[in-house]
Amino acid sequence: MSESRFKANLYLRTFGLTKVPMILFCWPSVVQLDEKRCEIKIPLTWRTKNHLGSMYFGALAVGADLAGGLIAVKLSSQAGTKVTFVFKDMKGEFLKRAEGDVHFACETGEEITAFVGRVLATEERQNIEVPITATVPSRMGTEPVARFVLTLSMKRLSSK
Repeated sequence: MSESRFKANLYLRTFGLTKVPMILFCWPSVVQLDEKRCEIKIPLTWRTKNHLGSMYFGALAVGADLAGGLIAVKLSSQAGTKVTFVFKDMKGEFLKRAEGDVHFACETGEEITAFVGRVLATEERQNIEVPITATVPSRMGTEPVARFVLTLSMKRLSSK
């Protein structure tokens, strides 16, 4: 595992432990995180399964949340500027049962980079729609099992 993936996974575990325990409970891992793409994997385990043996939609929401927000969090952290961020809405389309480890991919890193630049340039709240695709590579290759669109809302905090 590369040092940057190690740091990203350490950040996820720490954030889950201290801020959002549901993240830690699902035990996600960073597969890829760079300026263009974020990919998160959540394993299908007793913790994330529903009564049908596929991934519970709550665990799917955790994966989409992380894939959609991690690039923005990384960029704002690198800038050394405090921001608030939240997803203000989420649309989900569940296409097939997720009967294996699920990979959540956000391919809009360049748009998110420009968005974070706008956020850091003003104290006005900014919003961007972030598409996420969920796949189960071990069973279905690149065929989507779910698609999400989350509206990421961020605001730079006043330096007062």
